[in-house]
Amino acid sequence: MSQPSAASRAMIERLIAFDTTSRDSNLALIDYVRQYLAGHGVGSETVPSADGRKANLFATIGPTDRPGIVLSGHTDVAPVDGQPWTTEPFKVVERGGKLFGRGTSDMKSFVAVCLVLVPEIKAAKPKLPIHLAFSYDEEVGCIGVRRMIDALVKRGFKAQACIVGEPTEMRVVTGHKGKKSWRCVVTGHESHSAMTHLGVNAVEAAAETVAKLKSMARRFRDRGPFDPMFEPPHTTAHTGTIHGGTALNIVPLRCEFVFEFRYLPGENPDAMFAELSGYAEKTLLPDMRRVVPTAGFAWEELSQIPGLDTPEDDAVVTFAKQLTGANAIAKVSFGTEAGLFQEAGLPTIVCGPGSIEQAHKPNEWIALDQIAECEAMLRRMIQRAAA
Repeated sequence: MSQPSAASRAMIERLIAFDTTSRDSNLALIDYVRQYLAGHGVGSETVPSADGRKANLFATIGPTDRPGIVLSGHTDVAPVDGQPWTTEPFKVVERGGKLFGRGTSDMKSFVAVCLVLVPEIKAAKPKLPIHLAFSYDEEVGCIGVRRMIDALVKRGFKAQACIVGEPTEMRVVTGHKGKKSWRCVVTGHESHSAMTHLGVNAVEAAAETVAKLKSMARRFRDRGPFDPMFEPPHTTAHTGTIHGGTALNIVPLRCEFVFEFRYLPGENPDAMFAELSGYAEKTLLPDMRRVVPTAGFAWEELSQIPGLDTPEDDAVVTFAKQLTGANAIAKVSFGTEAGLFQEAGLPTIVCGPGSIEQAHKPNEWIALDQIAECEAMLRRMIQRAAA
């Protein structure tokens, strides 16, 4: 088994020690990275959130007058609340060829390797610039990176390649599903449960809408369209939470649920939403309003992440294959900021150490040989940039 450098292990340990759960600030980590880069003579800029509690960081090593290579990673992690960890989540523990800790796989190990190799990038004096793009709030909808991309687009930024270091087990990923999510609030009318004809049951109306969503999910599963490179190979629909009602003997006034579509590139999530909302408002709402005209459905879009669909013959894919030594490509069902970079005109792939199967779970871990592979890939990148 290949072993990563002691420097990478130490940097991973340092980054994991920052509790950057998405609901909290990431400024302590960003300040550490900024000072680390400054210590190596690398300037950086921050793009803060609207409330100033969080920030993206962008840095360039090498010339600024030509397109180069972007290394993108997020600094936030999923929460650990209620999970049965057997180790301290924010303290790295090494055991059995693995490093355990929140963010080891998703995705502070990639960020750590990028930082550790900064001195080597500087020493190589690359002819192509290498950019570090570290963002906040990826786990809750790729929120932070949008502000950074907007800032880059406004100044005409271009790049030859963007590598998003999400955990792919170092496979070259050219496609991922898009995601779009909504909240639905159903308003009914309260009455005594013995007099249901005088009430409008918001929970039941929500349940019928969720059942419609489930029937759509079955149709996607059975009829496609399909892309066998994804797992599962079709668009999915999912209800995440539902809350409503106050007591058994009261017809519920209100019910709320949240749902999402994770769709194949090229599919239209707005058309899917229109089908669902149309069913609720054309099939269910007339009966509800025969009882009370204030009954209704309110819809709120929560998040949207575009899919990634990079052609296999694109130069960025050839470049990534050369860096990793891979002959094949892959696609994944989870979302990343890669689709946003692609929308901004940057040729983008996803490739990073670790497995998404470990992400967000208790006792999250990354295999040591994955970190070593990431080091090797980025060193080849440095050589290419300096050639």
